[in-house]
Amino acid sequence: MFHILVVDDDKNIRRLYKAILEAEHYTVFTAENGDDALSVMEKEHIDLVVLDIMMPKMNGYEFTEAIRRDNDNLPILMVSAKQEPTDIHKGFLVGTDDYITKPVDEAEMILRIKALLRRAKIVSEQKITIDDVVIDYNSLTVTKNGKTQELPQKEFLLLYKLLSYPGQIFTRIQLMEEIWGVQSETGWETLTVHIGRLRKRFEGWEEFQIESVRGLGYKAVKKNG
Repeated sequence: MFHILVVDDDKNIRRLYKAILEAEHYTVFTAENGDDALSVMEKEHIDLVVLDIMMPKMNGYEFTEAIRRDNDNLPILMVSAKQEPTDIHKGFLVGTDDYITKPVDEAEMILRIKALLRRAKIVSEQKITIDDVVIDYNSLTVTKNGKTQELPQKEFLLLYKLLSYPGQIFTRIQLMEEIWGVQSETGWETLTVHIGRLRKRFEGWEEFQIESVRGLGYKAVKKNG
């Protein structure tokens, strides 16, 4: 059972979000500002925070900065009436994982929460499981039906990144900067070679495949499960 903390100074919004989340079988705690939220977190294990920005005592930006000093993995979803790009950018700069604007589409909020919890589980376990396939970050291995193959580091990191966000398109620049580093002088042809190796290595596998997106980059697609 996941524990979610709703932080908002509006009592009616807290009640609404609590009802929505409990209908999805989450355990919900509430707080009316960042200060109170920190007090709740001292007593309770929290898996995800749904957070307003404009609050007394400690606002959402300040709360996020405080959390990120000690916990880089706790998923935070900012939900705010502030819709200006500068407000949204600031939210991501201080460390939120996602940002949606009020009035909230309930179904969208639930989908975003589920996605954030799924990613957090991948980060904490450092394993991705797709049917009978296990991709293990700690050992750089891919195992299927008891047979394990260890991948070269760059190949593994590339595969792990793509499968951590199935269906999401990553540009060549994004992948190059994350896997090889911003300062790397490695050319795009290196990325193309590594993608080719991964495709050949997992050719014919029913669980996933790596697709090219013309003019953009690459994405991984789960074929089952």
